[in-house]
Amino acid sequence: MHDDVQGAERPIAPGDVIAGKYRVENVLGFGGMGRVLGARHLTLDERVAIKVLLPEALNDADAIARFLREARASVRIKGEHVARVLDVGSLDDGTPYIAMEYLEGADLGAFVSRGELFPVHTAIDYVLQACEALAEAHALGIIHRDVKPSNLFLTKGVDGTPCIKVLDFGISKATSAIDATRPDFGLTETHAVLGSPQYMAPEQMRSSRRVDARTDIWALGTILHELLTGHAPFEAQAAPELFAMILQDPAPRLRARRPDVPEPLDAIVLRCLEKDPAARPSSVAELARLLAPFGSALSAGAAERVARVGLNVMQGSGGHVPQPPSASAALAVAKTTHQSGVDRPNATSRRTVAIAAAGAALAIGATAAVVALRSPPAELHLRSATAPGSTSAPADLPPTLDLPPPPVTGSPEESAPAPSASTAARTAADARPRTPSGRASASATAAASAPPAPPPAPPPATTTAPASTASSRYD
Repeated sequence: MHDDVQGAERPIAPGDVIAGKYRVENVLGFGGMGRVLGARHLTLDERVAIKVLLPEALNDADAIARFLREARASVRIKGEHVARVLDVGSLDDGTPYIAMEYLEGADLGAFVSRGELFPVHTAIDYVLQACEALAEAHALGIIHRDVKPSNLFLTKGVDGTPCIKVLDFGISKATSAIDATRPDFGLTETHAVLGSPQYMAPEQMRSSRRVDARTDIWALGTILHELLTGHAPFEAQAAPELFAMILQDPAPRLRARRPDVPEPLDAIVLRCLEKDPAARPSSVAELARLLAPFGSALSAGAAERVARVGLNVMQGSGGHVPQPPSASAALAVAKTTHQSGVDRPNATSRRTVAIAAAGAALAIGATAAVVALRSPPAELHLRSATAPGSTSAPADLPPTLDLPPPPVTGSPEESAPAPSASTAARTAADARPRTPSGRASASATAAASAPPAPPPAPPPATTTAPASTASSRYD
């Protein structure tokens, strides 16, 4: 048993008691400015995730302000699709901390990193849950600015069904620097571009003052594209090239990479990725209404909740939240003039100019970037039945659920779902993401967290993926 420690004296270690009431059990992750600890409340015997700033960040007044702003933003959002803030305080040496609910599961980035594809209805259902959290945030005047797969955490609801939790509210104005020469520059660090470049809207790249709810809608369109195809719509090896593509190039069509995606859904995602914010859905409620016909039997109700959440929050607060200009009804179906087989046109001259502009912006620090506090994603406990020559299909439910093997399906064209709001309920097995052919699967690093009770032993299957431990991660 260790005495209550002061964060600046030495690194906090398992066994330490902090703030007089939390015993540290393990370290869940580190980031550029802080760490996330798994701990247990001494009186309540409840597991929590505690975020604390690193000693070197304690002299940065802006970092401390952003840290506390995250807590204030998160605690204002009451819905089930945001990680709950349980406590805020300071250690003996003044180091601020945030105690949040401990989540078991994995973020969607863990699936994406392995190149796994989701069935259309599953991806829609997950994005609709994220829309519910964002609808409440937007009604409170909070724009996330860093919505991405690794900030959508897949866990279980109180009824055992899949539940998406949106992470990292309130820290989106943190500054961070991106090395444009690094292939992993998509990760937010310290001092340059506001957000994660791969998921940033054009207006976000130009100025953080110009963002609104439609900036988050761009990110949701990017996430949908990535969950369904295994690729972000815009990908590059260096930040300036990526910025140029986002600013100049038309978004690629979903159907060019995944032909079983219904044409109307392809158009909706393209509309989310319009360069002009006025051409996108004007709110997450509108986006949810457009997406609902392509989700599961529960999606219509989910879209209705998204619409009610924003109205209820605004009515309850008695305040007026500025709304973005409404998009024309004629934009309900996005432009479909993109060439089917081409991800982006040859725009060398425009791209050269944009690359130069982006490089200059980076050089003078024209924009600021978010600090992400991340830990390695969890390996999930997966089981599947596979056809000869195919790869395993991981479950889209949290790793502790024991599911039967999914049926072997035909080609994407044969299995294309019909877009209907009254779609029959799918089985959990149908909701498993699929692994795309021709793409290397990146192995996700196991999360540093206490393992949950072991799941039931899986029955024999053609392919079995590595076993999982539960994780709790707050970027």
